Amino acid sequence: MAKATSKAPAKVAAKKAAPKKTVTNPVELIVKACEASLAKLSELDIEHPLQSEINWCLSSFQNDQNPIGLYQMAERSLIIFKAELAKKTKGVTAKLITDIEKALKADA
Repeated sequence: MAKATSKAPAKVAAKKAAPKKTVTNPVELIVKACEASLAKLSELDIEHPLQSEINWCLSSFQNDQNPIGLYQMAERSLIIFKAELAKKTKGVTAKLITDIEKALKADA
């Protein structure tokens, strides 16, 4: 009679969540900043002309990969958000402003 080998149950490694991908590319930062600006402006239902210009610049960037318009729109939205933060508008956070500033500084 052959001996049966007993195998110990294999240890199951705990599945760790993949670390969040940090955006370090200046172009990716400005695209994310403009997308966040557009979302927040839409949520607050303010500055409709700026919203349409940001949307146009994002579409234009997808076609020609020239981010200059995105930087201009981020600067304009930063001014709006700083004013809204001073008015204590609900939903406008300091983090949103610092993210936009970070994206603008990454270009410099």
